[in-house]
Amino acid sequence: MFKLLRFLRTAAGLRPPAAQPRARLSSGPQQKHTTFYEFRTYSIRPDQNSAFLKLTNEKIHLRTAHSELIGYWSVEYGGLNQVFHIWKYDSYAQRAAVRAALAQDPCWMSEYISMAIPMLTSQDNEVVYLIPWSPLQRPPQEGGVFELVSFQMCPGSPALWGDDFQAAVSSHDAPGYGKLMGAFHSEVGALNRAHALWWFESADQRAEVRHKAHTDPRVVAAVRSSVVHLDSQNNRLMFPCPFSPMK
Repeated sequence: MFKLLRFLRTAAGLRPPAAQPRARLSSGPQQKHTTFYEFRTYSIRPDQNSAFLKLTNEKIHLRTAHSELIGYWSVEYGGLNQVFHIWKYDSYAQRAAVRAALAQDPCWMSEYISMAIPMLTSQDNEVVYLIPWSPLQRPPQEGGVFELVSFQMCPGSPALWGDDFQAAVSSHDAPGYGKLMGAFHSEVGALNRAHALWWFESADQRAEVRHKAHTDPRVVAAVRSSVVHLDSQNNRLMFPCPFSPMK
């Protein structure tokens, strides 16, 4: 039967259908674990920015008693009066249990939530996985500036753009450039989105690195191959809060 179909296609001048790429859930080897990270961005009323950060500094221990905080930053460039934080969960069931426990925690609700919510204008979250080729790193030293670069890739799944994205990011993760803290891909939120979290000694060092990259043939070639899959991108420069584990 299959031979007959092939014969009829050939006789009709039809080519066999092209092999389709197999979709992967991650920009690399198949996701083999359930651990995920929640990206949260809070926008703060301009007149309440200092008060919100002070309150969070004093009460964040009530929140971290329930689950692991990876980092907490104040956005300096690319979004004023915002904070960005990353939380780690072993599974969706664990996150659901944490959220339920927080709702029943009288100290958290009365000492933080009831006071913090009126200070905010919006909240946004996104569920992401670490890309397998990029383990979560720690900065070589405390201080410095962090940059979160978010890439909205063209639809088609990481099976199409994953390899080129890895090459572009890896070309910047080299001596003389920034330090990659982790690369992530979205699972819930805007799909076909990838993020790279970088660390630099200072905002000025980051600016120098950008100029250097524009004249580095190795970096330019890698970026040129990746940009054909890119729809848009944006970035934020952030400073770690005093209570942030990653700083």
